[in-house]
Amino acid sequence: MLEQGIWKIGSNQELRELHKDLDTVANIKKKRFGWIGYVVRIDQGRTIKKILKSKPEGSRRRGRSRMRWLEDVDKDLREKKVKRWRLKAVDRENGRP
Repeated sequence: MLEQGIWKIGSNQELRELHKDLDTVANIKKKRFGWIGYVVRIDQGRTIKKILKSKPEGSRRRGRSRMRWLEDVDKDLREKKVKRWRLKAVDRENGRP
């Protein structure tokens, strides 16, 4: 933060007041919901859609598998009790997840 012409590290409280954003994590999740809705609606031939639908081939590393981005979004939507979010994303007139 710039204070009297000198840059200093701001506290979390100062940053919240500056940006008027109460919950950064909730804001990021909200943006991800919008992004996944966009990806569901785009044409099948687009690269991002192919990547979303693709399944990695080959062997995985040992240990616990990493959570994939789509699995994380699915989990967040389940926590918010959003059902049939793919249909809602395609049909924008009835609302978004």
